[in-house]
Amino acid sequence: MIAAWSVDRLGRSLQDLVTFLHELHALGLDLYLHQQALDTSTPAGRAMFNICGVFAEFERAMIQERVKAGLLRAKAKGKRLGRSPHGPEIEAKIKKYYAKGIGKIKIGKTLGIGTSSVQRVLRP
Repeated sequence: MIAAWSVDRLGRSLQDLVTFLHELHALGLDLYLHQQALDTSTPAGRAMFNICGVFAEFERAMIQERVKAGLLRAKAKGKRLGRSPHGPEIEAKIKKYYAKGIGKIKIGKTLGIGTSSVQRVLRP
C-alpha cells in the first residue's frame, strides 16, 4: 500500500492518474489517499479514485482559466505585469561597476539586486 495526501498531488490529468494507478496495480500495490480517505484496493475505492481525478482535473482547468482571465483584465487596464524595472540610476551604477571590472554577481550583491537584473542591463 502506498499512501499519498491527495489525488491532485499525483498527476496533471485524468489520463496520468489512471496510468499511475494501473502501474501500481501491475506491481501488486494499492493506493491510499489521506485527504479523500480513499483506498484503491476495493472496487468502490477505484471508482471514487477516478471520480476524484475527474474533479481534480476540472478544478485545475478552472484555476488556469481564472488566472488567464485575470492577466488579460490587468493588461486591458494598462497594468504592467512582472517586476518593475530598476531606475536609470541603478542601471548607471551597474554599467559603471562593470566597466571597472567588477563581476556581475558582485555587482548584484553590492546593489542588492539579482544577477539576472544585472545581466539584463548589460545585455548588448
